[in-house]
Amino acid sequence: MSGHSKWSTIKHKKGAADAKRGKMFTKLIKEIMVAARFGGGDPDGNPRLRTAISAAKGVNMPKDNIERAIKKGAGELEGTHYEEFTYEGYAPGGVAVMVDIMTDNKNRTIADIRHIFSKNNGRIGETGCVAYMFLKKGLIVLEKKDVNEDRLMEIALDVGAEDVNDEGDTFEVVTDPRNFEKVKNALDKNSIKYTLAEITMVPQNTIRIEGKEAEQTLRLVEMLEDSDDVQKVYANFDIPDDVLEKIGR
Repeated sequence: MSGHSKWSTIKHKKGAADAKRGKMFTKLIKEIMVAARFGGGDPDGNPRLRTAISAAKGVNMPKDNIERAIKKGAGELEGTHYEEFTYEGYAPGGVAVMVDIMTDNKNRTIADIRHIFSKNNGRIGETGCVAYMFLKKGLIVLEKKDVNEDRLMEIALDVGAEDVNDEGDTFEVVTDPRNFEKVKNALDKNSIKYTLAEITMVPQNTIRIEGKEAEQTLRLVEMLEDSDDVQKVYANFDIPDDVLEKIGR
């Protein structure tokens, strides 16, 4: 299982998404604003904005919040100007980590991110040091108990999904980013329930870690995701389920 999707499954099981809904709203509002700034405020002609709005609706963000964020991004209302960039680095055990940033104060952010990496025995690397290990994909994760495998494969592959992977307790539907909305809409139309649907960076290979390295890596990812300036974290760790249970995940 990819590190990113495994991490998302861990968070889902812990109920962390609900516990941090306020922080999630803030990150999604930033994404909507930036998407509208660069691609315009009309979601019909702006795929990035459509995806951001869909994600916001998925966590029950009020319609007024979404519309206000679009107007701020499009310049119809006054709003904060955010810069986008990505940091790359390594977690314990040589795990590759990519961190998508959206901030109004780059100097503050780099100091915070360096501190988080250092505190958890990781390090920030040069631009491009790990990016080649990841591919941009659409990813949809479904609990096995919620879906029939044959039906899922028939629907997803018929509308252009690249693959449907069996990952233990879950299925992963992987798509080209350009086909992500089409596949997601097909699942919605057929009332197929999923726990995660997003454009993400999928690792081409994973690194198995255990013990202290696993604990430090999970803590590193948790602290990065808790940062107000971090939008997404991607990593290529693979931690066995029995190890996750031992460390309380």
